Amino acid sequence: MKVTTLTVLALLLATSGYAAEKPSQSFLKKAIEGNYAEVEMGKLAQQNGQSDNVKKFGQMLQADHTAANEKAIDAAKSMGVTPPDGPNAKQKADYEKMSKMSGQPFDRDFATHMVADHQKDIAEYKKASKSADAAGEYAKGNLAVLQKHLETARSLASKKTSSR
Repeated sequence: MKVTTLTVLALLLATSGYAAEKPSQSFLKKAIEGNYAEVEMGKLAQQNGQSDNVKKFGQMLQADHTAANEKAIDAAKSMGVTPPDGPNAKQKADYEKMSKMSGQPFDRDFATHMVADHQKDIAEYKKASKSADAAGEYAKGNLAVLQKHLETARSLASKKTSSR
């Protein structure tokens, strides 16, 4: 009985301390995975894209999300979070699907994917930016870049019927 009570007490103490930071920790982990995924998708756009605009957007994604990830990893470490070392399973599956495409079909699906992805990211970053911690500061500092990416992706998506 002593061990059970002690175990329950230890679990309660561990989870109550962990719960206070969990949303910020979770956000940072997702942000880091997302940055890794965007870097890889950016590289893929440069390889498989047809239009110069898609390739340039790929370069922008690769550069911006590499820089953002350095900041996100620093924020995670400052909060005692072990940063992930790559994209999550869904992001890897999205990459695999896109990697089998090229030319006009790639450009079209890439632009559509980037619009949806950045809309979702902006919503998550806005929510996280309200936190008064390293995760909130990171989120606030990256909203403008994500907004620029969304606008670029929307522009590409609206041109998806043209070949250049």
